[in-house]
Amino acid sequence: MLFLNNFNFENCIGNHTLLYGETDTKKTYYTAKFVQFLIETKKMNPKEISILDFAPPNEWINNIKIGGKIVDFYENSIICNNFYFKGDIIPPRLNARNKKELYKNACKNFKKTFNILKIFSKKPTKILIINDISIYLHIGNKKLLLDSIKRSNTFFGNSYYGSSIKSDFNNVFSLREKRLVEYFSKKIEYSYFTG
Repeated sequence: MLFLNNFNFENCIGNHTLLYGETDTKKTYYTAKFVQFLIETKKMNPKEISILDFAPPNEWINNIKIGGKIVDFYENSIICNNFYFKGDIIPPRLNARNKKELYKNACKNFKKTFNILKIFSKKPTKILIINDISIYLHIGNKKLLLDSIKRSNTFFGNSYYGSSIKSDFNNVFSLREKRLVEYFSKKIEYSYFTG
C-alpha cells in the first residue's frame, strides 16, 4: 500500500484505474480523494462525474472493518452525478448463516447494481467512479461492467480482493469473485494491488 502515499491522480485522468485488495486498505478513501482531486484541483464539472457506489455501509462485523461510501470520505461528492437505489447493500457473506442466505443477499445486491449499470450505460458521462465492484461481480455479468467502463474516458474504481471475509459455506462464491477481480485487473489499464 506504500505506493498510494505518492499516488499521482493526474496520471489517472483519461485512463482506467482499478485498486483492489483486502478490507481496510484505503481503497474507498483513495477513490474519494480522486473525486475530490477532480472537483477541487482540476475544477471539473461534477455532473460529468458519475458515481456508482456499490459498497455496504461502513461497519465492523466479526472484527472485520468493511464497507464505507465515497461520501464518508468526501462529503462534497454529493454534487456529482450519483446513482442511488433504495435500501443498503448487504455484505453477502458476513450477513449469511448458510449458502441459501448468502445467495439471497447477493441476488438483492445484484438487482440494485445491475439496474444502476444499465442506467449509466444508456447515458454515460466522461468520468465513471465505482466503489466496490466485487459486490456486482458476485453474480453479475463481466461484459456489462466492462462495457460500462469502456463508455467512460476516465474510470477509477476499487474492489475487494482478499481472504479476510470467509466462512465454511462460501468457498465457490469467493473463488468466483477472486477470479473475476483477477480478470478485471488484467483488462483495466492501470491496476494496483493495495495489500
